[in-house]
Amino acid sequence: MKDTTNTTDTSTLQGLPLLDHPGLNKDTAFTQEERAKHGLIGLLPDAVEDLDRQFQRAMRQLAQKPSPIEEYIFLNGLYEYNETLFFKVVMSDPKRFLPIVYDPTVAEACTKFGHIYRRAQGMYLSIKHKGKVKEVLKNWPIKDVRFICASSGGRILGLGDIGTNGMGIPIGKLQLYTACAGVPPDGLLPLLIDIGTTNQPLRDDPLYLGLRQPPPSSDELDNFVDEFMDAVQEVFPGCCVHFEDWKGTDALRLLARYTTKYLCYNDDIQGTASVVIAGLVTALQIKGGKLKDQKILFFGAGSAGIGIGNMIVTAMTLEGLSKEDAQKQVSMFDVDGLLEPSRKDLNEWQKPYAHPHAPTKDLHEAVASLKPNILIGVSTVGGTFTQAVVEEMSKNNERPIIFALSNPTEKAECTAQQAYEWSDGKALFAAGVQFPEVNVHGKNFEPGQANNFYVFPAVAMAVYLTRPKRITDEMFIAAAHALAEQVSSVEREKGLLFPPQRDVFTVEVATAMKVARIIFEQKLATVEEPADLVAWTEAQVYKPAYKPIGHEALNQTR
Repeated sequence: MKDTTNTTDTSTLQGLPLLDHPGLNKDTAFTQEERAKHGLIGLLPDAVEDLDRQFQRAMRQLAQKPSPIEEYIFLNGLYEYNETLFFKVVMSDPKRFLPIVYDPTVAEACTKFGHIYRRAQGMYLSIKHKGKVKEVLKNWPIKDVRFICASSGGRILGLGDIGTNGMGIPIGKLQLYTACAGVPPDGLLPLLIDIGTTNQPLRDDPLYLGLRQPPPSSDELDNFVDEFMDAVQEVFPGCCVHFEDWKGTDALRLLARYTTKYLCYNDDIQGTASVVIAGLVTALQIKGGKLKDQKILFFGAGSAGIGIGNMIVTAMTLEGLSKEDAQKQVSMFDVDGLLEPSRKDLNEWQKPYAHPHAPTKDLHEAVASLKPNILIGVSTVGGTFTQAVVEEMSKNNERPIIFALSNPTEKAECTAQQAYEWSDGKALFAAGVQFPEVNVHGKNFEPGQANNFYVFPAVAMAVYLTRPKRITDEMFIAAAHALAEQVSSVEREKGLLFPPQRDVFTVEVATAMKVARIIFEQKLATVEEPADLVAWTEAQVYKPAYKPIGHEALNQTR
């Protein structure tokens, strides 16, 4: 499956350079024979250990860390030093470690990125490299790059524009490719496209690592990203570009610009939409009804809101509605109020959701007037789903569906406790962060986390397997349905709308196979469909284990 042509030959690595290679380093697990062969005698303690013993030591060291950010720093150091042991730890307990290597701890790591920085990971492509992008990309030693996660740092979680500090996100996203869905870690390249930042305090920080200038115009940015996308296909043929955390208008424009020309997707738009649809499918199976019959109100009309709305419209058309009728079922509300035709500040992506209605800047008033069945928050404004709003949703619906998706935690539109208490336990609730269990009237509710990590690694694994010509919304909708199918009746009774995080690996591998089937059905795959998809997939799924030091293990990413 893997093309190792022109990969760097590391089979002759000896001594300290071998110990410094995270993809090949086994540390104390090198046998005495390997130590003699590769010049490691005297560079390691005498004991020869297996991966399980190393795992035991790493877990004990983690237990001594006083805070999540210290655990993050430890694990990130382990990732730089011993990739196999890193994934052994993270994959041993996803429920514990995903919040450490990714959201919410990665948000703190990004705010402190220049202060906790130790060594470069991935690539940094500056707009000053315009005209030389191809030459810069050729500096990456690995030629069989299968995925690039590229961010401008323009809209990181709920933190806004943090420029180069956003590099923690591409690194973490690609780690989740492997930890959540078994995408082999070789051939994964995190990349920060440094276009400057609007964040003046960062530009004034002496430890900030990026360009100290404002971002370019849209035309300049598009020309630069055009060069980047063309260069990627020349330097890394067949590589998929995962756009991550770009400013909202840039994200929408660039996805529309490239989606039919290159193998690419935007996780903030398509991945977020997919996981939301998965939660809606589960919620509607609990309360009854079809998606096409629901009235949906978004609080937040940026790239996430528009992306979710667009994919919901596509899902409704698959249930028989026309696109125009589906769009009428979706309304949006932003910082300036309800989207309606009298507003002159709407962009081209918002206008299809501006339906005739009296102007209002009061969310409660909009809920009372529109009577939505589903309320989705992607505003990054904490506490905006007030008691009055939740009670109004409960007045209009026997089981109101309320998704407060903004993160980190303080940005959530409401907490799980508030949603369940104010709805008298009727709400079908999910959030973008993980909230603890809630007890209302003696019943325990376990709120689900509508986090993209349920979807984008599975889609990536399907893309890894099938090498499609392009990525479509239908693939993300298939992922949503596959995810919803794996929520048990017992879990639904507890209020869970997504599978338990402890099962994320098996869930996502199963989801990846469903998406792969869709890719074959759409005739977009560039590999031959296997007779046994399950066996074919399982043979390519990564599991943390040490490999022989030789040419078969050369295509390492760092």
